[in-house]
Amino acid sequence: MLEERMGGCWSYTKDQFDNLEKHTQWGIEFVEKYTKFVKERSEIEISYAKQIRNLSKKYQPKKNSREDEESKYTFCRAFLSTLNELNDYAGQHEVIAENLTSQIIADLSRHLQELKAERKSHFHDGRKAQQHIESSWKQLETCKRKFERDCKEADRAQQYFEKMDADINVTKADVEKARQQAQMRHQMAADSKGDYSSYLQKFNQEQNEHYYTVIPNIFQKLQDMEEKRIERIGVCMKTFADVDRQVLPIVGKCLDGMTKASESIEPKADSKQVVESYKSGFEPPGDVEFQDYGQAMKRTVSETSLSDSREGKERPTGKTKGKLWPFIKNKSKGSGPEDFSHLPPEQRRKKLQGKIDELNKDIQKEMDQRDALTKMKDVYVKNPQMGDPASVDPRLSEIGQNIEKLQFEVQKFEGWLAEVEERMPSKSDSHRRSGIYETQNSTAVSNNCAQDRESPDGSYTEEQNSETQVKANLNPNPTSSTPEFDDEFDDEETLPTIGTCKALYPFDGKNEGTISVAEGELLYVIEEDKGDGWTRVRRNEDEEGYVPTSYVEVILETNAKGAMTYI
Repeated sequence: MLEERMGGCWSYTKDQFDNLEKHTQWGIEFVEKYTKFVKERSEIEISYAKQIRNLSKKYQPKKNSREDEESKYTFCRAFLSTLNELNDYAGQHEVIAENLTSQIIADLSRHLQELKAERKSHFHDGRKAQQHIESSWKQLETCKRKFERDCKEADRAQQYFEKMDADINVTKADVEKARQQAQMRHQMAADSKGDYSSYLQKFNQEQNEHYYTVIPNIFQKLQDMEEKRIERIGVCMKTFADVDRQVLPIVGKCLDGMTKASESIEPKADSKQVVESYKSGFEPPGDVEFQDYGQAMKRTVSETSLSDSREGKERPTGKTKGKLWPFIKNKSKGSGPEDFSHLPPEQRRKKLQGKIDELNKDIQKEMDQRDALTKMKDVYVKNPQMGDPASVDPRLSEIGQNIEKLQFEVQKFEGWLAEVEERMPSKSDSHRRSGIYETQNSTAVSNNCAQDRESPDGSYTEEQNSETQVKANLNPNPTSSTPEFDDEFDDEETLPTIGTCKALYPFDGKNEGTISVAEGELLYVIEEDKGDGWTRVRRNEDEEGYVPTSYVEVILETNAKGAMTYI
């Protein structure tokens, strides 16, 4: 019964060790699984941060002139601020990944190694204790079997002695020998009993210590190890949440920055910036006058003064043809003339002013370099061991030449700027000229457009003046009066004169399709301003072109109409 009971205990203990071994191994595997989970989360954060940074970089403005143009608008600046905040936002996700790696992954990796080593040590101690108690039990069984065997041998020897002693035929010597043998067997049985009793007491003590001290201690250590593992997992899970919580204030600031950027957008300011960027400097056109087809259309202004004013001047042969200047397609890759004469007055003034500011900045940079080199030269003069003062002179000379060149450029652009500002008409001048025009001829009826000069059969006729008579067959299609701005004007017959004009300012007429005029010069008007800021005039039968409407005072042949200009 004792053997069965002890065997059951050992089997139960062995089963418990097997169960604990399986459970603790599962706990280690769980730690490994959670570590892998955090590691994958960290990789996701790094990948997400990288994609956010690439997105922010992709939409950052390129380093070119367009960047300066876009920076003037509040919505562009707001978008740039949003991209910068988004870049900082990506940085916080990188912080999350770094903290997950340093505070959880590294910690769990160390804990995992310690856990495996501790678990191995505890189970090794358990197996050692189990083997020791099993070995003690086997030794006890050996002592017990020896005691049992000696007892049986002693009983048989006693029975043999008693049989020999009762037999009268046996000699006394045989009886004595049998008695001594019986005594010896009894002594051996007594010794075996003593050994068995002693070892049994020792075994019971070891067994008590095994089941009440050794094994409970091992189980307690395993329990402590398991609780420590579970506690570490809980701490890491809390850290997992805290890592995100720690960056929330900065993420909130990034989002607040995006919100602030969106609130900084000013639609009215941006629309005003568009107006300022594309304002031409011309005044708007005057009212379109009534055109009376019921009266004959005759000139009321003599052209003699025009022909007299041009006598003695060289006249080119052939009719000047060209496109209207603002609509000329720029086939070259360049940015236009250096003085920006291809731009309207207001835009030209802005470009010139910007160029002057840019040159002044370059001059300031050169002067700063010159001052720095001058100080360096002074140091070399005072301390020759630090350097040769003469080594700075070539660079100072080069900088001086650069400053002179830049100053010359500034003077050149300032001259052009002064010329533009002098020629730009003021609002008071435009009102004064309008008043003059309203007092001009009020009896005749004006035809302002080519289609208005048509006769019922599609042709136009008018009386000759003292210089020439012009007849023009016009296209009956009304839309044909608008010039086609292709590479050249379409071939057409000479347009009739519809009025005269006087040049208020000189105009060089360097661009294709324009004509140069001198201040005070009188010209024929053959096509008035159609809203593009240009009037078509003729000097003689072979020389004609476009001039800025704001540069001339137009006098039509019928009801007065103010000069059409734009701002």
